[in-house]
Amino acid sequence: MPSTPTVTAVRPGAGGPSQTRSVRLKRGQQPTHTGLTAFQRWAWRMFRRRVLAKAPDPVLEENLIKAHMRVRADEYLATVYATTLIAGIGCAVAGIAVGVLFVLSGNLIFGLLIGIALPVIGPVGAFFGMLSTPGSKAKERGRKIDHKISAAMSFVSAMSSADVNIDEIFKELGRQKIYGEVAEEAAWITRDTELLGVDILTAIRNGAARSPSKRFQDFLQGVVTTATSGGQFKPYFLLKAEQYERENKLDQLQRVETMGLLAETFVTVVVAFPLFLVIIIAIFAIIGGGGSFMIDILWGIVGAMIPLAQFGFIFFMYSLAQEMN
Repeated sequence: MPSTPTVTAVRPGAGGPSQTRSVRLKRGQQPTHTGLTAFQRWAWRMFRRRVLAKAPDPVLEENLIKAHMRVRADEYLATVYATTLIAGIGCAVAGIAVGVLFVLSGNLIFGLLIGIALPVIGPVGAFFGMLSTPGSKAKERGRKIDHKISAAMSFVSAMSSADVNIDEIFKELGRQKIYGEVAEEAAWITRDTELLGVDILTAIRNGAARSPSKRFQDFLQGVVTTATSGGQFKPYFLLKAEQYERENKLDQLQRVETMGLLAETFVTVVVAFPLFLVIIIAIFAIIGGGGSFMIDILWGIVGAMIPLAQFGFIFFMYSLAQEMN
């Protein structure tokens, strides 16, 4: 029979040599590691000196941790530089090619604008887009945690009612993938205790510091405060479960009201206003002259304004509906 795999955890000794211990994994599981992709390794070789010459960015490093992006801040910054370089080269080639086509077709000014703007806008957009990606992912994880925290607190309060230890509660919560990112946060706390050898209260403090959700941070800090002050976990968990259930109901009600407001706005802005605008412009084109110009405006309204407005409202309604699931 295959043996149960183990990994070796190293725990720094207090003023002495480091202590090692074996951590037993589940049957059939294998320890995994996260490495850089081929592109990230190339970017690190190209921009390593440039990245290390600057002081580390604490905001970027914090966002990477909160987003659970398993890459160091300097390695990610090197990837940003490499992506910006490739985007600049690609946009420069595309801008020159498109600009030449427009110049040859007789649109000199438009061709020059494309040839100049595209090589500038492309790399700038790629640079700031990649820099903002960790923060965006961290905020998205925070929203997912807030969405699942009410159900997760019901599970935690039920475990606490059965007099389960706090470390076992987080361990079991980390195994319940139905709770999404809340389970992921709990799994990281269990990783700190079982793999890194950190005590449970320190692991919970670290979990609160790296969590992107204010609600989950408040919950974890309350766990530490309750433990250090000699309080009981069962009443605290029950109180938090009731609190998050009330807050979840209020959030759901607010989203429903927002969807109702968007529906009324859709009828006014996307249906009624373009209809009246098309009728008025058509009358002006017939009575007031300037037919070709007015026809171009009508084509712009029908072909661009109305579809874009509809897709915009569909996107907002879809986003709100996803948050309610």
